[in-house]
Amino acid sequence: MFELFKRMARPPAFDATGLGQDVLARPMGAGCVLPPSTVGVAVDRAGHTRRISAGGRLVLIEGEAGWCFHPGPYGCDLLPFAQAPEIGLRVHFAIDSPDPRLAQQRFDLFLASEGEGELRLGELAARIEDALQRELAQGNLELPPCTTLDEWNAFRAGFNQLLYTRFGLTVDDCVPVDLGSSRDYAAALRARAAATDEPYLGAAAAARAQPQAAAPAAFDPAGADARALRRLFLELPCVMCRLRLAALPSGQALFRQQQALLQRLDLAALAAASMPALALAAPGQPLAVEQQVRRARHSLRATAALDEAWALLARLERAEDDGLERLFDEADRIVANLERALEERKLVTPREEP
Repeated sequence: MFELFKRMARPPAFDATGLGQDVLARPMGAGCVLPPSTVGVAVDRAGHTRRISAGGRLVLIEGEAGWCFHPGPYGCDLLPFAQAPEIGLRVHFAIDSPDPRLAQQRFDLFLASEGEGELRLGELAARIEDALQRELAQGNLELPPCTTLDEWNAFRAGFNQLLYTRFGLTVDDCVPVDLGSSRDYAAALRARAAATDEPYLGAAAAARAQPQAAAPAAFDPAGADARALRRLFLELPCVMCRLRLAALPSGQALFRQQQALLQRLDLAALAAASMPALALAAPGQPLAVEQQVRRARHSLRATAALDEAWALLARLERAEDDGLERLFDEADRIVANLERALEERKLVTPREEP
């Protein structure tokens, strides 16, 4: 009889294989005990999170999902320039420790809004690589040939802030490496060609998310739309909070611009939260498949603007007073793209262009 009670009280098993090596985070069921050196995260339906320390039992209330992650450190090789696959950066990073000033840790928000199944190192490296390539392509980060020490330090500061603001990661080390002997150029070209079918996925994500020799998976509008809208619903309020806390110099001009941007972001968040169903043109009227695909692609365009907004917040953290006006002008462009994408997502038929 006592053995029966012991078996009933035994916590469910959790498979921690690979955590801290090639897996950063994995979903965890209620009642599981957190392995040593790991952290638990409970996520409710509204995206609010709370952490559980290592060794504790993950107790979930109704509607919560559980995660277990290992803070690292981890290492990966990144391609800063897609056109030069022999030039690489060897990066070592860790998940940042909790910041008591924040109501929600950035990595916890990343799990809540973008987590699907276990988070593997290759998948996260692809997202980091896409964010880095976008910033370099837009000129927001600079990594010129024959980089001087001052140029390298400026790049490192911007890259470190980007990873912290976008993913909640702390960069321990970053050094240039020659990847020419380890790169399959033909496979990289095939992956880049496959990525053109879905430009908002990103070439790096397409290359790492599927086998190089395999044909690209068919676009799933329902899944892509649901993931994009969840990101917008959970992350736009956090973007607004970060923008509201931005340090501004004395004066009214930038303050008014900041308030106008916050009002527009508030309306964008409301639009994302009240978006019509993807498959319906009207109540009881199904929407044609090609129009569902069009709507889903506009949702992806909105998340592309969201990614740019996070990168802009990283630059705001380091900006001098004389550079804020240019950054706020850039924010105006990003919010305009976001508004347009959300407006197009609501339409039943595409807008006629002049």
